[in-house]
Amino acid sequence: MEEREASTKGATEVFGFNRKRAEGRDESDRPKKNLQLKVRKLNPANTIAYVQILGTGMDTQDTSPSVLLFFDKQRFIFNAGEIDHIFLSRVCSETAGGLPGLLLTLAGMGDEGMSVNVWGPSDFKYLIHAMKSFIPNAAMVHTRSFGPMPGPNGSSSNMSRKFDDPFVLIDDEVVKISAVLLRSRCIEVSDSMKEKSYELSFPESGVNSTKPGDLSVIYICELPEIKGKFDPKKAAALGLRPGPKFRELQLGNSVKSDREDITVHPSDVLGPSVPGPIVLLVDCPTSSHLQDLSSLQCLTPYYVDTAYDLPEGSKIVNCVVHLSPSSVTKTDDYETWMSKFGAAQHIMAGHEMKNIEVPILKASARIAARLNYLCPQFFPSPGFWSLQNLNVPSEIAFDKSLLRRTRESIPAENLLKFHLRPYANLGLDKSGIPNLSSRSEIIEELLSEIPEIGDASQQVTRFWSDNRDTSAEKASVDAETIIITEEPWLHERTLPSCLENITREEMEIVLLGTGSSQPSKYRNVSSIFINLFSKGSILLDCGEGTLGQLKRRFGVQGADEAVRGLKCIWISHIHADHHTGLARILALRRDLLKGVPHEPIIIVGPRQLKRFLDAYQRLEDLDMQFLDCWHTTEASLEALEFKEDNTMQESPGHFQGTKNGNTVGVVGENVDSTLFARGSRMQSFWTRPGSPTQIAAAIPILKSLKKVLAEAGLEALVSFPVVHCPQAFGVVLQAANRINQVGKTIPGWKIVYSGDTRPCPELVKASRGATVLIHEASDATFEDSMVDEAIARNHSTTKEAVEVGDSAGAYRIILTHFSQRYPKIPVFDETHMHKTCIAFDMMSVNLADIHVLPKVLPYLKLLFRDEMVVDESEDVNLDTALA
Repeated sequence: MEEREASTKGATEVFGFNRKRAEGRDESDRPKKNLQLKVRKLNPANTIAYVQILGTGMDTQDTSPSVLLFFDKQRFIFNAGEIDHIFLSRVCSETAGGLPGLLLTLAGMGDEGMSVNVWGPSDFKYLIHAMKSFIPNAAMVHTRSFGPMPGPNGSSSNMSRKFDDPFVLIDDEVVKISAVLLRSRCIEVSDSMKEKSYELSFPESGVNSTKPGDLSVIYICELPEIKGKFDPKKAAALGLRPGPKFRELQLGNSVKSDREDITVHPSDVLGPSVPGPIVLLVDCPTSSHLQDLSSLQCLTPYYVDTAYDLPEGSKIVNCVVHLSPSSVTKTDDYETWMSKFGAAQHIMAGHEMKNIEVPILKASARIAARLNYLCPQFFPSPGFWSLQNLNVPSEIAFDKSLLRRTRESIPAENLLKFHLRPYANLGLDKSGIPNLSSRSEIIEELLSEIPEIGDASQQVTRFWSDNRDTSAEKASVDAETIIITEEPWLHERTLPSCLENITREEMEIVLLGTGSSQPSKYRNVSSIFINLFSKGSILLDCGEGTLGQLKRRFGVQGADEAVRGLKCIWISHIHADHHTGLARILALRRDLLKGVPHEPIIIVGPRQLKRFLDAYQRLEDLDMQFLDCWHTTEASLEALEFKEDNTMQESPGHFQGTKNGNTVGVVGENVDSTLFARGSRMQSFWTRPGSPTQIAAAIPILKSLKKVLAEAGLEALVSFPVVHCPQAFGVVLQAANRINQVGKTIPGWKIVYSGDTRPCPELVKASRGATVLIHEASDATFEDSMVDEAIARNHSTTKEAVEVGDSAGAYRIILTHFSQRYPKIPVFDETHMHKTCIAFDMMSVNLADIHVLPKVLPYLKLLFRDEMVVDESEDVNLDTALA
């Protein structure tokens, strides 16, 4: 039985919640037993094997390419299915950023999850261990490290062997997988790096130190040869009788003839053997690594000259998959190195120009095109960039460098295969590559399915062209035509004072991820980009794939500018669907600002997140400062300001009374919550003052936060506790006042984001008078039957989210964080949605358009009229551990 409690809303209505889950005592969150890897019977001869491209670094170039090595009894994936082994070509955010999501998927498979080996250069066990704070079943991960290991004093251990000798990782009946390490020959070492215990030393190479993330890997995959067919006639001619000796010869052993005084060797009675295919996966990330690659002696047996003269002991490489970026592969030195493999098939799977215009998430791209057709104001065209906008030299744009390569070099495409077994099928297979649909084809299909959508699009456009006309209309749809009926709530004439004379350069809300638990083909996980235009930007939550979503929305250059301009990143709680895209964003920002004077970005998040980020920083510098959400609550801000200055002024986050023309006081009713009641476990956490050391460390970071918020035109960022899991928060962003052209003071807008939560008084209090409340609605239904499920997971239903916004007097409500059981559009009742809209990925709401939001909802219902159903197959078991 779940332990149920109630939090009051107002004076009469009561919202239940799961106390055990909120306090972190829910049995469903407990780690499962340490699973062992499955043992399978392998047959090297009778098997299917191929290499397949799973992603070409994504269309957005935000991740490293992924490659699958498939056998019918085993699976090996490079750069994270039923998977036995994951191999990382580097241990950094670009290659390991998808690990948490993959491990969560494996955790949800079957009754007990699945176990997997993860291989990588250097020791990254601490990173997996840190994931246990948000992946309860991370015990199923078996880390397998190779290469030099950091010692306690920063010196490298395991240096007794020659550094460029291959490390044999797997050697069984079907495949031998070896790893060769590549080092950067030109490594910049900062003073802070020199102090860390994770330095690695390579005295024999002249390389003084490096971080684990600077090491990259060449993986060599060798399939065994298949012995030739046994010829019983030849055996009989050599004096052998049928029997056990036939078997010995087939196993490769020599035997004595039964009739003659001779030894019969396997080569005497077997046909020619079929050599085992060999595949190389090469990750050479920089030109500095290329220097090491060119000088590796251990690869000599795999080289052939142009005349195909094979020295004894040489091995024929059939396929080389290049994970290296085009900035490296297009150099003369790299192409010269490629030519050493003779007739091998080269697959260029790095960040090639050909790949960047191809949306890899087809279902999501299809919905984005349809939404853009209906309402381009809220759903701008995806930022897929074209070659002419990249300002690249024409010879690169047309990839003329391919002419200098061997004829066997081709760019990778998603789901491209190279068959290894059966031998008769050896070679490329393009049959699985998905067909591409142009935007025009998608819209033509849409108009065929819903003919009236063309008129609907025009009507939506009139909301902007006639935006000064206060007569509003609501659309309801029958089978043949659009019938317009007026609804009283759409005649709203009063705008909040903060929207007076608002410009389009003030603020924009970009919903990058609107799903919960794990990414789906329609919705990515939580992330909200607050675009403050020339004043910078703020991220609220940063789920897996956030960088890719930024690039889909703004294009590669626009996303780079957005990341450069980030002022702060705020994380609501420790569940993986809210923060596992963070390291990738931070690593890109570090690279973009390299050599430019700047301050480390401030990450505001729950305390457990710091442990994970600290583990990541052992791999690569993330250039950040961490601030516990607790230090940005109203009570903590007041206490810290008092400590800093005895003449305490009103806290920036103080909710009492009215401020900037927006009512931000507590709800009129006397609200309370048993979860935060005096003496409760949660109340003691929220009211504890923190140690003197913690407070002293927080004060300078809070000063920096206050400064960057002021630069962004914000008066305050205030966190508040919510009811979901331990250390779960919502947040208030309060803009500073504006002065209009005649000197009038215009109050600043206010955005409230709920994070994941049950309805609770703290959220209602914080949302009082909000311009926009962004509220989770994981259980997106108005059915009372779903409330119990929402309570069990400490989430909110659609109805409850709307009621919170109504109770708080929020001007507009945006619902997000939908369960993946609602794949395209959640179920909703329009009669309750008079100030509300449903969020979709890439939805961009400019503050100047916020008044239009509810008017668009009926047209969205038309667009998805045949798809407003619950898809139980898309629901995921991980909700119990994550959502």
